[in-house]
Amino acid sequence: MVPPLFADFCDDAALFPPGNAPVAEAVPAHRNHRAAWYAPLVGPFLVGAERVAEVGAAAEESGGAGRPLDVALVVRGGPSGLAAALEETTKWPGLHLVGVELGPDPEGSPAEAAARGCAALDRELPGQHVHGAVELRREAGSAGLPLALDVVAASPYRVKYRTGGLEPQAFPSAEELAALITGCANRELAFKCTAGLHHAVRYVDPVTGFMHHGFLNILLATHFAVQGADALAVAEVLADHGAEGLAAVAADLTDEQVERARRAFTAYGTCSVLEPLEDLTDLGLLPPA
Repeated sequence: MVPPLFADFCDDAALFPPGNAPVAEAVPAHRNHRAAWYAPLVGPFLVGAERVAEVGAAAEESGGAGRPLDVALVVRGGPSGLAAALEETTKWPGLHLVGVELGPDPEGSPAEAAARGCAALDRELPGQHVHGAVELRREAGSAGLPLALDVVAASPYRVKYRTGGLEPQAFPSAEELAALITGCANRELAFKCTAGLHHAVRYVDPVTGFMHHGFLNILLATHFAVQGADALAVAEVLADHGAEGLAAVAADLTDEQVERARRAFTAYGTCSVLEPLEDLTDLGLLPPA
């Protein structure tokens, strides 16, 4: 049984770096995840705008229109590419659109870019059952962050924030990420994270030497933020390497605390659903298969 703390928590980003799985493998693998005992852990299949046709064809081949694939459309190019990507998605009956994640406009301030993203979603987003997320530009991690958060908080959308990548500068510091989390909590603004969250607890990658955030760290940091903790305390949770202690805190959360934390931190993208499954099982937060 997957507890509510981790329900729909792991969006399947198998097609994205560093996994870069072939579509012909990733689509059937996602269907297998959705049929497994841990299916409640798994969110939608993330599809880049440039790969909609390829994924649509694979979805029909693996399941047909009678078994549509729940997908979230990722338009990293920003507002200018949204309309065409949505139009392409409608051509494939094997795809069931449940979300749109819009990359940041490169022009103007982070707040101005966020405003253009929200406006594009207002114009183009089809139907009330499709959620929208606006990715904030990373330079919003300092002075521009509060204004950008204000923009998204005034909309019906959630924030998306990049927490890693293929270069060291792609990883925000604990202080930067704490500012995001507390800023969202103070505005009752939902957010999701993407990239770099390969394990539950903060760690150093032995190959690259990059310090990676842990998705459990972020989840518990969010819990404390919505309970009123300040950015300094939240940063301390993000920097914690103590797996057993973090797992004990997670296991002790009340139903109300779980609901509040997950309403704030909705999901994160992972290129391997099996990695978080293994970590959470090892920490005793999920039952063994």
